[in-house]
Amino acid sequence: MSLLTPDLLRELVAEARLAPSVHNIQPTRWQMLADGRLALVDDTSVRAPVADPTGHDVRVSHGAALEGMSLALNRRGLLIADLAIEDQKSTSPHAVLCRLTIGSGAASDPLTASVPRRMSWRSTFAASPQDETSLMQLPASRSDIVCIRDHKAVAEISTWADEAELSFIREADFRRELLTWMRLSPNDPLYLQSGLNREALAMSAVEASGARLVLGPLFPVLDKLGLAASLLSDRAKTQSAAAIVLFRRPRGEDPLVSGRHFYRAWLEIDRADLVACPISSLADNPASNDKLRALAGLGDEARLVNVFRVGRPTASRSPRHFRLPVDQLIV
Repeated sequence: MSLLTPDLLRELVAEARLAPSVHNIQPTRWQMLADGRLALVDDTSVRAPVADPTGHDVRVSHGAALEGMSLALNRRGLLIADLAIEDQKSTSPHAVLCRLTIGSGAASDPLTASVPRRMSWRSTFAASPQDETSLMQLPASRSDIVCIRDHKAVAEISTWADEAELSFIREADFRRELLTWMRLSPNDPLYLQSGLNREALAMSAVEASGARLVLGPLFPVLDKLGLAASLLSDRAKTQSAAAIVLFRRPRGEDPLVSGRHFYRAWLEIDRADLVACPISSLADNPASNDKLRALAGLGDEARLVNVFRVGRPTASRSPRHFRLPVDQLIV
């Protein structure tokens, strides 16, 4: 007899959807199969082809969603008893990536408590005497995490981050694609469904209006005048971080697996009473990726998957999750 019911599936999906999604495009769907198993489904219409031309980040996002489902099951004493990953490519609009057999008897996972609290902290950080103790927990908890705590190094990395981000923003296709995903006005009908809305991006109404212009028609002129870099800079936020955290995984690892670990690494940051914001451009830009690898002494066997700025929040957290509705995620 299957442990999965339609009502339980809705509860599970409501929690699994809180997993991070690279570029915030939310490509994961779920399907209850006739044999009682659960399928993780790829909505192949949801893509960011300029930012993610190979589909690597989509698969990382599916991996994070898979781990989100595992954590949702765990909170109910359930587990993924068997995971069958599909090998073949599919041209279906809803392509099954893996099939999950649900079992019982899960041991409690301490990271489940961090699921509703995790968020991207896009503001500056507050210095705290507890930072050092909290940061020491991270590499001790995970071998795929490297913490860079030296203030001079963090300052230098903040410059690399701005340069890396600008290298992508200077591509007109990248800017157009980014603007299609951003929801800069609460009047946008998709505002509450997007992790790139004004509130999630920690923007005021004036800043959001400015961002639409800077990333839109004014960018070529502003860039020519040398103003675009300063207007788009996140250097102050990155410099205020207690540490830069590098997330590495074995080279050649299936991104679906990397995505599961990516989510757990972020939850470990939360469990250490810290907040984080990904700086994906640092990992995606070859020049900054090489610099960080050299700085951290990463060997050729490791892939730098993503980078976080990490610290203590300047205000109390009130996480609000902007996600697609559950009914849209079940196919």
